[in-house]
Amino acid sequence: MQHRIIVLGAGYSGAIAAGRLAKRLRREDVAITLVNAEPDFVERVRMHQLAVGQDLRPRPLREMFTDTGVELKLAKVTSIDVDLKTVAVESAEGTAELPYDTLVYALGSAGNDHGVPGVTEHAHQIASRPGALRLRERLSRLAEGETVLVVGGGLTGLEFATELAEARPDLDVTLATRAEPGDWLSPKGRAYLRKVIGRLGITVHENATVTAVEADQVTTADGRVLPAAVTVWTTGFAVHPLTAGTGLELADTGRIVVDATMRSTSHPDVYAIGDAGHALGAGDKPLRMSCASGTPMAWQAADSIAARLTDGKLPHAPLRYFNQCISLGRQAGLIQFVTADDRAVDHALTGRFAARYKELICKGAAWGVANPTMGIPVRRRAATIRVATEGTAPVARR
Repeated sequence: MQHRIIVLGAGYSGAIAAGRLAKRLRREDVAITLVNAEPDFVERVRMHQLAVGQDLRPRPLREMFTDTGVELKLAKVTSIDVDLKTVAVESAEGTAELPYDTLVYALGSAGNDHGVPGVTEHAHQIASRPGALRLRERLSRLAEGETVLVVGGGLTGLEFATELAEARPDLDVTLATRAEPGDWLSPKGRAYLRKVIGRLGITVHENATVTAVEADQVTTADGRVLPAAVTVWTTGFAVHPLTAGTGLELADTGRIVVDATMRSTSHPDVYAIGDAGHALGAGDKPLRMSCASGTPMAWQAADSIAARLTDGKLPHAPLRYFNQCISLGRQAGLIQFVTADDRAVDHALTGRFAARYKELICKGAAWGVANPTMGIPVRRRAATIRVATEGTAPVARR
């Protein structure tokens, strides 16, 4: 019998894991199904570009996985039963239950409203393609001089605010942050960020924790009222709501607790990667929600699954960071180099070169989805090892 592997979610992590598993294992031994609600791969790191009116290259998942052995199922996941080892889905064909032997949970995250009143009703988000498209349409109807308020001074907020200010200099772009923008950056990084923000004419409200959002304004904890024709909420991410009902062991953040191989600590036939997984990196610090974390998590999970199914050697690659890449419009960028546990060091790249560097990173991330064998030695890919592990059908390493 084929060993049934189901991968939930075709973002960076899920798509890479599915493709890498297909390269690692033989088609006659495994059946790999990739479940995703949308037909296209979404470059989430470019949603700020989409929102301001730029057109992105379409990347149909069926084309990306042609002749790979991965079966794509376009459906919405409605529930998971980790005891019966089934996934319930809804699609154009109706409802169905998909049985699995190994499950890879990569449903990602959505915007986090932190319970602030009015966010859901009045604020826009760019954590998803539908959200970015709704914001794009709303921005297209704004008149000269109207105010767009971006709440949140993290990477998403900075990239969107600078992208919008560059693309729409006729608008009044403002940024509300809890602290100084880029307060985690090196002195050189903070200085360059302030320079770009000033050049683009972005108004910054520091130490402004937003406590309520209305249709045309927000209120901060210290009583300030900031006007906004459009409010864009970029204050971090929360895991997919389905996670809470899975019965898997969860961290305080709601993410699925995994070991060094990305396997659930409570259910060994479930792996969690990307924003859904609570994995520890250098210094035993949880990896942050990001493409920079999700890609190596996907490699680790796929290689671990393949190793366990073929009685191979488990991977022990350390999960660490090297830099943070921030686009500041199309003409400027900031590459902040960091320690293994993501703390800024003195070295940073800025300007047009950094913008080109970030663009290469974005292109490389999309390339990695379509070419998931990075880091796999050719000789190991070609080897065939027929070994049955306890409780599984015989599987051969490709």
